[in-house]
Amino acid sequence: MKKYRKKRVVIEALQLKWENWEDMCSFVGVGELVNNKPQGKMLKGNKLSMDIPTIEGVMTAHEGDYIICGTKGEFYPCREDIFKEIYDEVDDEL
Repeated sequence: MKKYRKKRVVIEALQLKWENWEDMCSFVGVGELVNNKPQGKMLKGNKLSMDIPTIEGVMTAHEGDYIICGTKGEFYPCREDIFKEIYDEVDDEL
């Protein structure tokens, strides 16, 4: 069986947190602040979530997940542990 390696790709991503809610809304193009409250969902334990339109339909990103903008401008959520296993931060100069 042949083996393959992922091609080197630089992506943009933001981690879903209350502190960057406005940046996240702008990045993904959804959600907003109304009366200084996010128009996402609050889950058990006051955890924030946001519905993200993806090429596979709407997916829910949970607080701490990274929202990735893929190579064709598509968005998708990725759990923090998986994101950190797969991606390294790069300099803006690449």
